[in-house]
Amino acid sequence: MTHSPARDHYHLGFDLGGTKMLAVAYNSALEPIGRNRIRTNSHEGTQSVITRIIDNINAACTAAEITSSDLKSIGIGVPGAVNMQTGTVLGAVNLGWQNVELVKIIREHFNCNIHLLNDVDAGVYGESQRGAAQGAQNVIGVFPGTGIGGGAVFNGHIVTGRQQTAMEIGHIQVVPNGIPCPCGQQGCLETVASRLAIASQAAQAAYRGAAPYLFETVGTDLRKIRSGVLSKSVANGDQAVEDIIRSACGYLGQAIASMVSLFAPDMIILGGGLVEAMPELMVDATQSAARARSISILRDSFEVRAAMLGDDASVLGAAIWGANEANK
Repeated sequence: MTHSPARDHYHLGFDLGGTKMLAVAYNSALEPIGRNRIRTNSHEGTQSVITRIIDNINAACTAAEITSSDLKSIGIGVPGAVNMQTGTVLGAVNLGWQNVELVKIIREHFNCNIHLLNDVDAGVYGESQRGAAQGAQNVIGVFPGTGIGGGAVFNGHIVTGRQQTAMEIGHIQVVPNGIPCPCGQQGCLETVASRLAIASQAAQAAYRGAAPYLFETVGTDLRKIRSGVLSKSVANGDQAVEDIIRSACGYLGQAIASMVSLFAPDMIILGGGLVEAMPELMVDATQSAARARSISILRDSFEVRAAMLGDDASVLGAAIWGANEANK
């Protein structure tokens, strides 16, 4: 595919979420020059979401004072399993998608290189290129949220299976015969270390009277026990909540130690709202647990760090991946 000279200078990253979508246009140095964020409105159906994606890309280009024909590449991060080779979203629960040939559809509207990634993979890649893991050779990312997302970048390449994305860290079994997980297994990491798992345990502690600040602030309503609330609960002396978080970090460390034994990464990135709300507690507790459970030869070979790019990690990672693939 040939490109006009102007086209070589612009790239676009796209982060498709279950509730919001973000498009950012970048110049040749991959510095942001225009952005646009709108609601996803996934309840309106697949075609509506795709129309909104196209409109959002055009809006980001307008904000950057370029046209979509100036783009050399578009990288799109999606919350679900994808086939990076075919550009197909195999399954995205939050969107209600299954086997959507997203790249093929988007290519009908934009004449440039288009590449599809899992959003966590895109975030870990962004952190490895411009964030907390810059300079590391092998990076594993763990993002506790409603579930627990995982991704890995080894020697500059996103780790993926033959036909779909890999690194389902949230479904490593850490509690034999533990509580059922929505995936169909029992005792998965998500069941004990996700924000949802922590919040449900914190609600029980509040109900028992063991977390008075939390109870006074939001009661036992799970929908209100968000990351910031948990952080304030700990800061205001709810020891039971801190103990719950430390226990969750212990399980995160257990899973990370298994990853260390298999892959010997030099950097582990922790991200997501929980980590942003209390980085020191989450990072220190998780790193201590991971090192305690790692084999001696690898115990000091890795570092756990908090992600630093925030909401821009996935969109920047998608843009850089798309740009690198376009330049091959």
